[in-house]
Amino acid sequence: MTAPAAVAAIGWTLLHFVWQGALIGCVTALALTALRNASPQRRYAVACAGLALCLAWPLLELVLALRSGPDARAAAGALPGLAVAGGADGASGLLAWLPQWLPPLLMTWLQGRLDWIVGLWAACTGALALRMALGLAWIGRAGRSHATDPAWQARLSQMAARFGLGRDVRLRIVDGLASPITAGWWRPVVLVPAALVSGMPPQLLEALLAHELGHVRRHDYLVNLLQNVIETLLFYHPAVWWISHRIRIEREQIADDYAAHHLGEPRRLAQALSELERLQFSGHHLAQAANGGDLIARIKRLLRPGRQALDWTAALPVLWLALACAAGAHAFKPALATSTPTLPIDAAMLREVSSRPLADFSSCAKPEYPKADLASEHQGTTTLKFVVGADGAVLDSGVAHSSGHPGLDDAALTALAKCRFTPALAHGRPVQAATAVKYVWTLE
Repeated sequence: MTAPAAVAAIGWTLLHFVWQGALIGCVTALALTALRNASPQRRYAVACAGLALCLAWPLLELVLALRSGPDARAAAGALPGLAVAGGADGASGLLAWLPQWLPPLLMTWLQGRLDWIVGLWAACTGALALRMALGLAWIGRAGRSHATDPAWQARLSQMAARFGLGRDVRLRIVDGLASPITAGWWRPVVLVPAALVSGMPPQLLEALLAHELGHVRRHDYLVNLLQNVIETLLFYHPAVWWISHRIRIEREQIADDYAAHHLGEPRRLAQALSELERLQFSGHHLAQAANGGDLIARIKRLLRPGRQALDWTAALPVLWLALACAAGAHAFKPALATSTPTLPIDAAMLREVSSRPLADFSSCAKPEYPKADLASEHQGTTTLKFVVGADGAVLDSGVAHSSGHPGLDDAALTALAKCRFTPALAHGRPVQAATAVKYVWTLE
């Protein structure tokens, strides 16, 4: 596949994800609402599945689009760069359905700006990837260069052994943090603010460390790292950020339950979180922090666990997305009618004919390859459905399957209008009948 075709495939994949992400967000929100009284582990699994689907769906679509390439099938009698074959069946490519739903002007506008769309996406993705790399570098440097506290290191190691962790967990004292954070997978490290070591009661700091050990136990660092990758690639969709935020909320609740279970004192952890509520939140999202999520809600959950009532305000984003999808579908209906018009049907078309309309190729002028599509190396197949009158003239025509490029489709319709046909016969007499023709655009 050529570079322009690859850029076009990436661009349409990014545009497709606008509605795909909205659909995934709606389904995930409905599932989380239904599971509002279930365990945080189940909600966490649903949210993770939704975020994984946000990556898998466009990735699969892009791979299939890059591997399939343009439809190069041609029939006998093909002209240079264009082939004509009878029949209306045949696939027009994975991305070819979109032009049938978009208004022609919008389709043309998007088609001409795919390079800009992909370029802007690549620039933003590169900036976010650089930010993530700098964050990882900071965490790695903090885990190696900062000092430790022998007494707290010993206490953390004892807690890890008591909780059944089979790995050594390092502790580092770091200035400038507002909350303990956990990083690393093979050699996990807990970064503890120096202010907490000197100013927080030991039993409360121990509760926070138990929370961090919950992250270590579940390998949350790896999942959080994958979240950051997905957020970097699909940064432009709010559904990705919302689902990722819900994952972090449920993850913190799971770590809270883990710490409360092993400590046997949920109230102590709630007191420790209330101390953190007065501190400035950490901005290092590449690590697991004890202050993630809504601290007040987590404190209330630890002190007064119970069933949650349905919060209609939380369902407003779902309602908004559903209305947006419905409005978009309604707005695109006229475009569908324009690109694939309804052909007139009368009694003559319903008669049993003894022969189908045949093209008189001597009357068909060679269609010109649109300059814009030729420069962009666009290829594809346009299937036209049309009515041939009893006099052999084309009475009405429309696009049954788009090539994926409006310029090619319009050129095919123009070429068809110039052709004359031998009309269909019924009982030996010429009659009006519907048929189809396929134009295959290829570059040599």
